[in-house]
Amino acid sequence: MTTTPPPPPGLRERKKQATREALREAALRLAVERGPDQVRVEDIAEAAGVSPRTYNNYFASREQAIVAAVTADREARIAAAVAARPAEVRLADAVTEAVVEQYTNTGERQQQALLLIITRPALRDAFLDTTAGIEPPLTAVIAERLGNTGAHTARVLGASVAAAVRIALEAWLHPTGNADPDTFGPGGGLVIPSGSLPDQLRTALSPLAPALDAAEHHTDPS
Repeated sequence: MTTTPPPPPGLRERKKQATREALREAALRLAVERGPDQVRVEDIAEAAGVSPRTYNNYFASREQAIVAAVTADREARIAAAVAARPAEVRLADAVTEAVVEQYTNTGERQQQALLLIITRPALRDAFLDTTAGIEPPLTAVIAERLGNTGAHTARVLGASVAAAVRIALEAWLHPTGNADPDTFGPGGGLVIPSGSLPDQLRTALSPLAPALDAAEHHTDPS
């Protein structure tokens, strides 16, 4: 089955995307330069060339904007990676590998943001909250694969994957002590990631494999 690609975004959507990118880039740059606690929403908006009111149309806090520098568009990329897998690839494998791939393939900029995230409780919380965004696009892709009869099941599976990813990240970012204030600044709790992130993700997602298999086989006409 071939899927018609979506039309390219219009001018208004491209402008909104450019504004979002400018805000998250400014947020990360200022956080690296000054430390996250010394960055205000007004500073980010000014650096991006927009008003604080415009900023609030895109992000609810400075933490959201900083975290967006590492999580930007990840939810859509996970769904797109699942959709790109051939139909003969097991759905459970497609979902697991898409999640692992998108959470572990990070560049230098994302690594900078992640270093800030693991040393600031407020940033860790905002980072974990982004996992909820996995559900809508992944649900749509799973529903398309399962067909019309799988809409409800797809929603349950999409929500379950999002929850499993959050659990994996919580385990990976498990606090192990407090940072030296002279090293990390006030309120900067030291967090040492626990074990391999790909292993944590695969472990958290593995209990969902039977449910993904059952949904796939239920809709298989053969």
